[in-house]
Amino acid sequence: MVRQSVKEVENMNKLPIVIVLITGAFLAILNQTLLTTAIPPIMQDLHLTENTAQWVTTIFMLVNGIMIPITAFLIETFTTRQLFITAMGTFSVGTFICAISPSFFLLMTGRVIQAAGAGVMMPLMMAIFLFMFPIEKRGTAMGMVGLVIGFAPALGPSISGWLVEHFDWRSIFYVVLPLAIMNVIIAYFVMKNITKRTYPKVDILSIVYSTLGFGGILYGFSSAGNSGWIDQSVLVSLAIGVITLALFITRQFKLREPILEFRVFKNKIFTITMIIGMIWLNFCRNHSANLYAKYGGIYAI
Repeated sequence: MVRQSVKEVENMNKLPIVIVLITGAFLAILNQTLLTTAIPPIMQDLHLTENTAQWVTTIFMLVNGIMIPITAFLIETFTTRQLFITAMGTFSVGTFICAISPSFFLLMTGRVIQAAGAGVMMPLMMAIFLFMFPIEKRGTAMGMVGLVIGFAPALGPSISGWLVEHFDWRSIFYVVLPLAIMNVIIAYFVMKNITKRTYPKVDILSIVYSTLGFGGILYGFSSAGNSGWIDQSVLVSLAIGVITLALFITRQFKLREPILEFRVFKNKIFTITMIIGMIWLNFCRNHSANLYAKYGGIYAI
């Protein structure tokens, strides 16, 4: 199926597509915090140490962070329907593996597959919204994205806490699985091809730099919480991450078709806005439960 024309995109019924996209992104972000309160029962059931069990959440964050920059290349290579259904389907397969996992290895395998699909969902949703909505309505669209980013992490620990108190920890994944499968089925019927394909050339070196750079930094920060900032593995990981990320950024400026377009940061207003947005996003993610408890009505409005 070819991409919809600009006029067709303007006239199409956007609501079903928006619902499918928001649901997919919501489930993806929800999974980042869903296992927070489930770590103790997982440790007890699978006979794990605390540091080992933490990898259930750490590996999801690592793979997610690696996939996000690569998604820019995928969006320009595959159709919207292909990419979303594949990403959501991959996420569903990973969720199923986690739900039936009898061992830590299989649970980790499921989390990696989950994260591979989830990492595509959020940037894909934002790209589709930018293509689908005219400039004057993009503020509203990004507001919906903000609600998903803030609300999903707040719900995760509460839902998982109640589930592990009354059921087995695997019930967390059994709750998510039917929602994910249902979203794939609905997407098959309602999703349209909206994003533009330019078929960029695959730059393997950029993908390697991106993986090592973002992965190294994320691993370093996540390990620092357990090992401390002066631990050798943390310092080595951060050093590798920073160096390869610098190489990745430098290479993107030299390529005619970069995986990520860093030239936009030459615009000072854009750069300042992004920095403020990231600080606010980090604040919301760390205090999402309290924010929604106090100001949930205002956010909803």
